[in-house]
Amino acid sequence: MPTKTKRRRRSGAAAKGRGTDPKRVSAILTKLDEAYPHATCALKHENPFQLLVATILSAQCTDTRVNMVTPELFRKYPDAKHLAYANPAELQQEIRTTGFFRNKTKSLIGASKKLVEEFGGEVPRTMEELLTLPGVARKTANVVLGTGYGIASGVVVDTHVQRVTKRLDLTKNTDPKKIEQDLMKVIPQKRWILFSHQIIWHGRRVCQARKPRCIECNLEELCYSKDKTV
Repeated sequence: MPTKTKRRRRSGAAAKGRGTDPKRVSAILTKLDEAYPHATCALKHENPFQLLVATILSAQCTDTRVNMVTPELFRKYPDAKHLAYANPAELQQEIRTTGFFRNKTKSLIGASKKLVEEFGGEVPRTMEELLTLPGVARKTANVVLGTGYGIASGVVVDTHVQRVTKRLDLTKNTDPKKIEQDLMKVIPQKRWILFSHQIIWHGRRVCQARKPRCIECNLEELCYSKDKTV
């Protein structure tokens, strides 16, 4: 008969091994559907160009703050052609409250110029082309492709996704690129877009960084994170 120590070790090993078990992943997706059936991008936009601009502005900034800045910005710069030839000093002041406004100004103008000069003013529909735009990395490209065009090219990995998926043991990595690769292996491609939105919503509303609200979490029974509050 195994000792208590051996049973504990075996139990711990089983917990570590069952994180990405297909049945467990399916259960997580079902729970996310129950909690956030209509989850979507919080950045207000009317077209892929506006979404691109808003996503670039959202780096190190809250979506709420970005949504306060973009209405006037979109009125003044309705398309890539207008933004490509914006006055940098004026644009810096217009987006100042989003932080890192100098770098963001360079990215917005640079990306807009490339759109005008190489893509006919339209936001491209492939990851490879989007990654050639200044200020655009995989996270931004995935947001634009997924939310703007409905193209599931990958999984958006922001700070919420990093935190929540690690707590759920869907990944053990800390690098966003590696996390995305881990998630793409276990989450069905048809769920990549919605899954990203649902995890982001869950991270903001329940599975918060400092004090997760585990008592309100419908995923609690599937979670064995060390920093659970229950």
